[in-house]
Amino acid sequence: MPELSHRERTIIIVGLMTGLLLAALDQTIVSTALPTIVGEFGGIDHLSWVVTAYLLASTASMPLYGKISDLYGRKRVYQSAIVLFLVASALCGAAQSMGQLIGFRFLQGIGGGGLMSLTFTIVGDIVPPRERGRYTGYLTGTFALASVIGPLVGGFLTDHLSWRWVFYVNIPIGIVALFVTSSVLRMPFKRVHRRLDLIGAGVLVASVTSLLLATVWASDEYGWGSPATVTLYTVAAVGAATFAWWERRAAEPVLPPRMFTRPGFTSCVTVSFIAGAAMFGAIVYLPLFFQGVQGRQATNAGLLLLPLMLALMVASLVVGRLTTRTGRYKIYPVVGTVVAAVGLWLLSTMEPDTSRLVSSVWMLVVGAGIGATLSVLTIAVQNTVEMRDLGAGTASVNFFRTLGSTVGVAVFGAILTRRLTDAITSGLTGIDLPDGVTAETLTQNPRALGSLTEPLRSVAIDGLSDAITTVFAVAAGVMALGIVAALTIRELPLRDTAAPASTQPATAPEPA
Repeated sequence: MPELSHRERTIIIVGLMTGLLLAALDQTIVSTALPTIVGEFGGIDHLSWVVTAYLLASTASMPLYGKISDLYGRKRVYQSAIVLFLVASALCGAAQSMGQLIGFRFLQGIGGGGLMSLTFTIVGDIVPPRERGRYTGYLTGTFALASVIGPLVGGFLTDHLSWRWVFYVNIPIGIVALFVTSSVLRMPFKRVHRRLDLIGAGVLVASVTSLLLATVWASDEYGWGSPATVTLYTVAAVGAATFAWWERRAAEPVLPPRMFTRPGFTSCVTVSFIAGAAMFGAIVYLPLFFQGVQGRQATNAGLLLLPLMLALMVASLVVGRLTTRTGRYKIYPVVGTVVAAVGLWLLSTMEPDTSRLVSSVWMLVVGAGIGATLSVLTIAVQNTVEMRDLGAGTASVNFFRTLGSTVGVAVFGAILTRRLTDAITSGLTGIDLPDGVTAETLTQNPRALGSLTEPLRSVAIDGLSDAITTVFAVAAGVMALGIVAALTIRELPLRDTAAPASTQPATAPEPA
């Protein structure tokens, strides 16, 4: 591959950040438009699927993109993901029913999965590991930025234009990313005369889809012991076992088992899963505490989480530059998981009268831990896997993080609901309830607790506060497991070239 100039590399990174911003934005931008969408289409019982369909498709597709790009070339697969994402965005904006919107969101999620997984992989192709820290810091910061501005942009577009522009806005941004990668990105590509493991891919998608559906439906609709939940978990377990068995026999496996024998790989993906579950699974409930318990009138979750996201961005950038300067990386996930665990424990001590200054400081602690942890896991994996597995290995880090966050949100949601129900039920003993108000109705709409009269209001708010802080305490315990996993990461010297000399084939750049 011809050496890229600093200017060319910078342009490529900006294009990759644009693509990642698109995919990350669409995880949150639609949230503030949902009430308007329901007002036009109806179907409130399917409302959550507008978000869930995207997350489900993007999570399941990540490992497939990594392997496909290893076989057929990074540039073409990445551009295909952009095109698919843009087509799906246009279809979402033109949807005429809730069913159509959900289906198009699923298609959009497939494209988004490619953008999120291949962005970090391409950085691994064009930037030596020793210099990679600063760039992954930029990308991690971009992801955090999307979490902050997503609800803001979604609300603005819905109020001043139409909810359809929540999707149409992707098109010009995506065209820029497509143009940049087409004109500047030159990737090394050696054609591999092997076919994608379609059987393994199908089994993996079926297993992951069953796991996510079971977890989401168990917490929202059916319950953990229902026949539907048990059946889906059984399918997921059997699928996972079948996938592991098949991958050892496949000629070109989707997730090559040899990766898990590389030094530190298993530790890194384990930390990624635990961090995703503990951090993102618990942080989702911070806005609920501020609004439901403290009665704050913030218009969206983005502003409430601003201290956390700012700390995450700063920590990612600082750790990235330190990694580049020192060539060391193991210390950061170790320290990061410790700091995040402490921050989550501090959040578990919050009370209804906790000041915004105090809660902001504690969110800064959590954000710093997240940034220090996640920003170097990709670097560590890319530095340990063989170059032929770079796409699959990089995708694995993102896959396990996203899988962990989805599972964490659902499991912590179940803990919150159970704790809240128990607290409200016991607190309402001896209190006369107004007509139409029960412990169940209070549990289902915790944001409306502030409108209740005393003593009902105090009982309900105390119950919600206890439930949310319990979630944070459990998350801190989960993060403690992440500390143990981080300590087992094996640190290898960061190379000064994009690939080891022994594994760098003489290849021509992919055609534009």
